[in-house]
Amino acid sequence: MTEFIRKRTANAKNDILSGLTVALALVPEAVAFAFVAGVPPMVGLYGAFMMGLITAIFGGRPGMISGATGAMAVVMVALVAKGNELGLASGMGEQGLQFLFITLLMVGVIQALAGAFKLGKFVRLIPHPVMMGFVNGLAIVIFMSQLQLFKTGSGDNKVWLEGSAMWIMIGLVGLTMLIMWGLPKLTKKLPEALIAIIVVSAIVILGDIDVATVKSFIVEGSEGRSSGLKGGLPTFQTAIFSAELWSMKNLLIMAPYAFILAAIGLIESLMTLNLVDELTETRGNSNRECLAQGGANILNGLFGGMGGCAMIGQSIINIKGGGRGRLSGVVAALALLCFILFASGLIEQVPIAALVGVMFMVVIGTFAWSSFRILNKIPVSDAIVLIAVSLITVWKDLAVAVIAGVIISALVFSWENAKRIRARKKVLEDGTKVYEIFGPLFFGSIQAFNSKFDIKDDPEKVMIDFMESRVSDHSALEAIYNLIQKYEAAGKQLRVKHLSEDCKALMVKASPKLANVIEDAIDDPRYYVMMDMQK
Repeated sequence: MTEFIRKRTANAKNDILSGLTVALALVPEAVAFAFVAGVPPMVGLYGAFMMGLITAIFGGRPGMISGATGAMAVVMVALVAKGNELGLASGMGEQGLQFLFITLLMVGVIQALAGAFKLGKFVRLIPHPVMMGFVNGLAIVIFMSQLQLFKTGSGDNKVWLEGSAMWIMIGLVGLTMLIMWGLPKLTKKLPEALIAIIVVSAIVILGDIDVATVKSFIVEGSEGRSSGLKGGLPTFQTAIFSAELWSMKNLLIMAPYAFILAAIGLIESLMTLNLVDELTETRGNSNRECLAQGGANILNGLFGGMGGCAMIGQSIINIKGGGRGRLSGVVAALALLCFILFASGLIEQVPIAALVGVMFMVVIGTFAWSSFRILNKIPVSDAIVLIAVSLITVWKDLAVAVIAGVIISALVFSWENAKRIRARKKVLEDGTKVYEIFGPLFFGSIQAFNSKFDIKDDPEKVMIDFMESRVSDHSALEAIYNLIQKYEAAGKQLRVKHLSEDCKALMVKASPKLANVIEDAIDDPRYYVMMDMQK
């Protein structure tokens, strides 16, 4: 028992300090994403708190941080606007928030079902070039989002800082980055991000330097409507259970958003889980993470948060700061809540420049710089996928980029395998012509497979040997079936050898007379056709 407790608490100090650092960095991001989604800042902060706490306790990846995210916020803004529009048109007032909370209930159910049906394992099908492209694209997105903090004003009226204001901002950002780069060279016992934030904040406060702070950022972003971070505990949203909101018309409007948000949340979370797995050289549980993400989003819908998913930037801050256990995520979430309840005045004084410096270091640590070195060493198709996913992540969003990358990779794979099918021909003593097939037979290689046969000039007896081939799907079975019919129509006898038991069964089921053309052998292969494995 003592040994168990020792192992569990061995990294407690690092988890706590790293969690505090993450909480500080969460504040401006949660607020910024709330503005993007068109909801009040406190909705974003509550969302970050609930997502972070639930996934830290029940998620499948200790050390991974979840919260309100930009990838989901850009979808939410259209939903919130639609809800407000419909509410005003019906005389019910703005209902965008209620639409969002009900949609999050659907999102949570969809994500939980994905975990229950163990769909999280399919993230393993994502190729490595897609992973690298995802990391690079996300690093670029994080970098570009931080550039907005070098501007002043609100809405479409934002302009770049000028003169001394810009140089002070650059200097403080540079100092933050310098501390984070240099401190680990002196000692690794202190979390460099937290120390950098404290040092730069102290310089600004004690030196009475006029720079943008968390407080000014919130007020500026909300165009003066928000008084700051001060708030209470999340409250149960009884308003979402109004019968009018649950009309079939409204549900049909919300459903597409729910599926899109659920997909984005799961893809980003599971991709981040894979990345953290690589950084920590451990293995997370993707299905458990799906369940936790779903539960957290349901809680957000019930208690007024904007929902979210795993955050790659905050997760890397946590891992680099030494956070490895669930305690780091719990501390980050509870510290964020404490900021809201008790320490809003102190946190509001933290300069934005310090947080920008931390995120710039995250960008440097996130970007796969090795991709430049290997671009000319990997297959051209992989290089295209890597670049395409990076660009689409910046242009559209993560979900579209990953799906596009997987599709491109699958098409390239199919094309390459389609070219690998071969046929060696020989004639036996009795005059039988044998086609020995090499390579996978599937939908992509059927055309090449059919081109190997010369039905018109072949002898009366023909044998096709599949010992060195594999019949992979229903399209392949259909190709074999059609070939048999063509030889029969030409008045020739065709026999097929070395098919697996399931292939034989499916062909005989399609046409019982085919049993006469299938030759059994003791060394017939054993594997499953794709259509059977899905039964």
